[in-house]
Amino acid sequence: MELKRIHHVAVICSDYQASKHFYTQVLKLKIVAENYRPERESYKLDLALPDGGQIELFSFPNPPPRPSNPEAQGLRHLAFNVDSVAVYAAYLQAADVEVEPIRIDEFTGKPFTFFKDPDGLPLELYQL
Repeated sequence: MELKRIHHVAVICSDYQASKHFYTQVLKLKIVAENYRPERESYKLDLALPDGGQIELFSFPNPPPRPSNPEAQGLRHLAFNVDSVAVYAAYLQAADVEVEPIRIDEFTGKPFTFFKDPDGLPLELYQL
């Protein structure tokens, strides 16, 4: 018995429409399913990643903000593999997304950088 890969990562957003736009239009993730749960006043949006994994985007009334950035206890950031960090970072900047300067991982020698979703969730680009 062994773990195979990540199935999904769940993200709670404060502004559902802004986050839906960011993940589907800027990051270009495809919608698998979108459901509204009236009893919870909550949307659940399933987004497909190219490797078969998913991001679940949730909305809830008045979610508490992230305690600190990025060194809060719990999930630190979500990282995406890309063919070229520089090319994808330029694409994000053209879409008015602020991107940190590209750095080199001291252990692997691979380029990486960080940017944030509409709620300030740290996202990373990591070169294959």
